[in-house]
Amino acid sequence: MANYCTLTTVEQWNEAFRASAEKPLLVFKHSTRCPISAGAYEEWGKWLEDSADLGIGHVLVRVIEERPVSNAIEEATGVKHASPQVILVKDGKAVWNTSHWNITYSSLDEQVRQHCGK
Repeated sequence: MANYCTLTTVEQWNEAFRASAEKPLLVFKHSTRCPISAGAYEEWGKWLEDSADLGIGHVLVRVIEERPVSNAIEEATGVKHASPQVILVKDGKAVWNTSHWNITYSSLDEQVRQHCGK
């Protein structure tokens, strides 16, 4: 799988969020206890392998283990929490998000390319 950072602290999230002003950021919120999330995680992983050259950042948040980080993401982006969920952040704003079965290789590829001009 391509490189991504697992966020475990609110400080790490704040840094990643600030960096979205320079480089778009794709956030994957993952529930380690949910089979739907496991399927979405697989789709995200396949997409990451093929999309390393898009020049965007990737972060993973385990929503059960890192609840404060998940809450901080909701507060900063204004996107109501769901899991699994992906949020594309560009210039400090959520420009796209989806959740559950809508997290597919094709939806990730289409939306990131559309919003990031890649």
